Amino acid sequence: MTEERRIENFEEFWPFYVREHAKRDTRRLHFVGTTVAMGCLAAGLLAKKPGLLALVPLVGYGPAWIAHFFVENNRPASFKYPGWSFKADLVMWSKMVRGRMDEEVSRVVGTSDPQPSNSISG
Repeated sequence: MTEERRIENFEEFWPFYVREHAKRDTRRLHFVGTTVAMGCLAAGLLAKKPGLLALVPLVGYGPAWIAHFFVENNRPASFKYPGWSFKADLVMWSKMVRGRMDEEVSRVVGTSDPQPSNSISG
């Protein structure tokens, strides 16, 4: 049995995270979950509605975990590296908003998922 080397910093973690999100549909489900979670967070804080705040983890992680188990066929990085996964998810979300995540996947993995892109760039 071999032991997996522990990642020590975010600079090491980011390429691992990108490889774990190589498929565009995985990234898109993350994007949807993160966007809805941000909306619930903002609405819950502004409207002082604790029920909306309680939904944040469910709507944020739900689509992402579905993507990992059924699209990417791997385990979410958040299981082992929750803090860095949260930061990386926000970095990925930002890159997707700017249309830069596909090129980041190509840079790290060597190629991006060959699915056609119609809207939000993966």
